[in-house]
Amino acid sequence: MRFFLINDRFQELPGWPEKAPADGFVWVTMGRREFEVNLTEVQAQLQRLAGGALVDLHVADLLNPQLPSQFDYTSWYDLMVFRRLAAGARTERMFLDESTGTASSARQALASIDTSPMGLAVFDRLLLTVHPADCAVHEFFVNRMHQMAQGRENATDLRGSASRLPPSAADLMLRIVNHMVDSYLDLRRLLTRQFGYLQQELLGSRSSRFTNWQALLESRNALHLLEDTCEDQRSAIQEWIDALDEWPTPPDPVAAREREVLRVRSRDVHEHIERVLSHVRRLESSAESAVQMHFSAQGSRTNEIMRTLTVLTAIFLPLNLITGIFGMNFDSLPLIHEGAGFWIAVMLMLGVGLGLVWLFWRKRYLSDD
Repeated sequence: MRFFLINDRFQELPGWPEKAPADGFVWVTMGRREFEVNLTEVQAQLQRLAGGALVDLHVADLLNPQLPSQFDYTSWYDLMVFRRLAAGARTERMFLDESTGTASSARQALASIDTSPMGLAVFDRLLLTVHPADCAVHEFFVNRMHQMAQGRENATDLRGSASRLPPSAADLMLRIVNHMVDSYLDLRRLLTRQFGYLQQELLGSRSSRFTNWQALLESRNALHLLEDTCEDQRSAIQEWIDALDEWPTPPDPVAAREREVLRVRSRDVHEHIERVLSHVRRLESSAESAVQMHFSAQGSRTNEIMRTLTVLTAIFLPLNLITGIFGMNFDSLPLIHEGAGFWIAVMLMLGVGLGLVWLFWRKRYLSDD
């Protein structure tokens, strides 16, 4: 559990502050297990500092590791549960290993995508974040805001807006959510590369059979999971935008400008989610097209094999007819008692066979064109 006071400066506090700050806000961040163990203390401190504790249903949402992205609100705080899009531990190791390019690595990588939820409770002067045990988002923002406070950043932040500390808890919540959405960029490169390996193997040489159907199935399931996650994220952000529009307009021009910045950030996050969702759907479409092309190629190869077998059957059919006629047990067959009869029959069958081969070649039954 860590405590930070954010106003004109960014400083870490040793514990819960004695009172809510008159300027800026307090950021309290903790792991899900730590939140569960210290729930009574957290509720008491929220009641003292923010004027109200968390609703029991929202506490259950923050403790639920399987909850989809969603947004809810009360009269004294807003709650955003947002599932991150990140590569798991195994995926990150494989992503750093440039030598791994097999379908096996693709299967293991796609199976370890992490979509753990992170909870953010936004009060007027306090932001409470409850994250998974291995989540590095809070560490990223702690380090970043230390840099911003010390003046070691450039004039623009990650997305081109003014490099300044967040003026409100809602602003920091949107920055955290935006960072979780943008963390999909690294995962996107991994997914694209791993799908490229699978598609190359799927549409590879005709002599090799594709056997990694389990890897392809898990890859498609991972994309379906990502699509569902992105749709939940989009719905949650849209509900937040709708709730933000219903907030009363502040009379102070500075507060009104900050409110407009919140709207801009919210729309920006929504647009980023749309981009991620569009890319996931393109990957799904590409995977479906690769499978269809694979079966089309297999069907085309089967047709070529059947055509060759049909032509060979058509060539040998008249030859079997000739040999069947001369194999009849009759005494009065032509050429049966002549010394050159055998050679005449052989030449006849050879001529018929060569004639049929020439005919099928002219009709392109025996060519690839």
